[in-house]
Amino acid sequence: MRYICAIDQGTTGTTVIILDEKLNVCGRVNREFEQIYPKPGWVEHNPEAIWQSTLDTIAAASGEAGITPSDIAAVGITNQRETTVVWDRETGEPIHNAIVWQDRRTAGTIQQLSDEGLGPMVQQKTGLVLDPYFSGTKVAYILDHVDGARDRAERGELAFGTINTFLLWRLTGGAVHKTDVSNASRTLLMNLHTAEWDDELLNTFRVPRSVLPEIAGNSELYGEVTGVEGLADGTPIAGMAGDQQSALFGQTCFSAGQAKCTFGTGAFLLMNTGETPVMSDHRMLTTAAWRINGQMTYALEGAAFIAGAMVQWLRDGLQIIDSAPEIEELAKQVDSSDGVMVVPSISGLGAPHWQADARGVIWGHTRGTHRGHIARATLEGIALQNVDILNAMERDLGQPMTELKVDGGASENNLLMQLQADFLGRQIVRPKMVDTTALGAALLAGLAVGIFDNLDDIKETWKVDAKFEPTMGEGEREDHLRRWSEALKRV
Repeated sequence: MRYICAIDQGTTGTTVIILDEKLNVCGRVNREFEQIYPKPGWVEHNPEAIWQSTLDTIAAASGEAGITPSDIAAVGITNQRETTVVWDRETGEPIHNAIVWQDRRTAGTIQQLSDEGLGPMVQQKTGLVLDPYFSGTKVAYILDHVDGARDRAERGELAFGTINTFLLWRLTGGAVHKTDVSNASRTLLMNLHTAEWDDELLNTFRVPRSVLPEIAGNSELYGEVTGVEGLADGTPIAGMAGDQQSALFGQTCFSAGQAKCTFGTGAFLLMNTGETPVMSDHRMLTTAAWRINGQMTYALEGAAFIAGAMVQWLRDGLQIIDSAPEIEELAKQVDSSDGVMVVPSISGLGAPHWQADARGVIWGHTRGTHRGHIARATLEGIALQNVDILNAMERDLGQPMTELKVDGGASENNLLMQLQADFLGRQIVRPKMVDTTALGAALLAGLAVGIFDNLDDIKETWKVDAKFEPTMGEGEREDHLRRWSEALKRV
């Protein structure tokens, strides 16, 4: 039996899953790490903490699976995408904390570029909107705010990467500096039509070409493991994709028009649009989904920055629950949110609004409001923001979606999934394995090393766990959407 090690490096923690060639989960370990908030709107991670959590989870998951390092045929990596690391090429040491995708510190730079009228050029070349969310301005910030960094970068002494690139560098002992098209397409630096770094974009965002990794596909040999406990030296690292594209692949959305929503720290809707990029007129993102055997596949994406992170805030900030799964039972204590609306924009509003300076809102509460109402309103807010995204995506495509596949930790919340079906008026389909982000990385790696022959071979592995049909009446749905619109005005 051959095994695949899937590293899912997320925003709040690292998960490693060991799967056998029939995609049975043999080991699964998660480790959270510290979230660093230097100032309001700023979010950082310690890259060394990310690396240590990766080492810990690889060793622990291999132990839980009861396998030896030589049993692992391939490693796949998936990651929080836009989070930015710059490190010393000689020592491998980061020169600054990683600046996380949620971080808004470069909003002023983005506004300046927008005022200069650069938005249309950037969107045409990258498929993205001007927003602090993406990596380009984060790289420039680090180079500008670490003494001597820009000069060192020009001399070729520094390397930039999103987390996949940083992990690949470390896993190969500093031998490989590569990224994949899905992650590269989230930097504001890659031309979506050529899948190459673009000089005009590099000049616009003031990022020297010398720090950039080589852009590769998503299912191929990137390098070999060197000196990592739980993995044998020489193990191929053969699959790599940004978390949302990896989940799209893990949901087997291989045909144009198929879509998924991952409920993690944020909520991310992606739809496969085939071999041609569809440029959005409704502030959706056009992104690379994957490149396999030289063939590009594209997707439309809408991202709500906060989903599961709002539940974490109820746990850690308001302290009205002790653990995230408790929110479902708490929310079920009431039949409705009793007029309370929660807009979970605590790190700004994503698609289709793109308001970097937005702050979260709890609105409509009275003296009769208690924590059950807030819990239910939070789940409603997470679901309602996805309605805005889906509506915009359907307008771009000119056709409705019939069903939406869901995954991620919060997709196990049955009440949230039912609310999502009700507010969308669409069927929601949840697979048996909701860790589809890790599954996608495993499938890409397995495809590269011959564990799977082709995409049809992979499709046969996908199994349904549950389907959620809309049950809410049209009048009630319209009332929720109207009050959601009112709440958005307060943001």
